[in-house]
Amino acid sequence: MLIGISRMDSRGRIVIPASMRSDLVEGAQLLVIREGDRFILKPIDDLEPAERVDILFAEKTERAFLAHEKGGFSGKKDTDFIEDLASW
Repeated sequence: MLIGISRMDSRGRIVIPASMRSDLVEGAQLLVIREGDRFILKPIDDLEPAERVDILFAEKTERAFLAHEKGGFSGKKDTDFIEDLASW
């Protein structure tokens, strides 16, 4: 097990120590899980394909839910919605 210390900046960014990221490429996506006061980072590419799809869908759903809470969605009649679907 490797142990390192990092610091979070004012924008919430942290740096993974170089000795722990040698097998990661720039731009690699990491799954971040918070369990109480413990954080777990896991490369998305290491997940099984079905797990990866589920995690990415959950992230999109969470973003949509947060946008909805902030009023980012509008309502429409069912017939208007069906018309919009048909145009896709």
